[in-house]
Amino acid sequence: MAEGKSILVDTSRCTACRGCQIACKQWHGLAGTHTKQAGSYENPSDLSDQTYKIVRFSEGKNGDGKPYWYFFSESCRHCLSPGCMAVAEKDEIVVDEKTGAVLYTPATKDLDFKETLKGCPYNIPRQNPTTKVLAKCTMCFDRITNGMIPACVKSCPTGAIQFGERDAILAAAKKRVEELKKTFPKASALDADEVRVIYIVTDDPKKYWKYASAK
Repeated sequence: MAEGKSILVDTSRCTACRGCQIACKQWHGLAGTHTKQAGSYENPSDLSDQTYKIVRFSEGKNGDGKPYWYFFSESCRHCLSPGCMAVAEKDEIVVDEKTGAVLYTPATKDLDFKETLKGCPYNIPRQNPTTKVLAKCTMCFDRITNGMIPACVKSCPTGAIQFGERDAILAAAKKRVEELKKTFPKASALDADEVRVIYIVTDDPKKYWKYASAK
């Protein structure tokens, strides 16, 4: 079992307050994004080099006609075997041995962005249009290596986002899924054996977001 840190995102407890999204912006000093109303509460409409986390809003109807409205606090999954690293030739992308965080260095400006993005099954990396440096969630590496928890975890008012040692997070995910299955038979922890940011959903993952799961 891989060691290091992990994050658990329990979508059943998410109220879409977007506190995590704002906290991420504030902690990393990321610029605001000029947006427009596109008919959804989801705003901005996508990740960028200035937006590492975004709360996805998904609305629809099931086969029985019952409506659903799901929230998905999307960010980098910090994969145990990062597909984005396939194009790296040197140390453009590194995995911290202690935490397991997947980190991008300024040298990513020399990588083929399209191929890097193609290597990520979750469609996460973004590129600064000016510097060409790639950007994404860092798992708040500067915080967690100084005894603090990630900003998104700190800001969550419902406890939907948890952070800790990987074995403890995996155990918590398993326990929570077992609880949820009593009411939601389709509850699952997405790609838990492959990623460090584990999402718990109560329905088909694709109803939340097309890149919710790599499967």
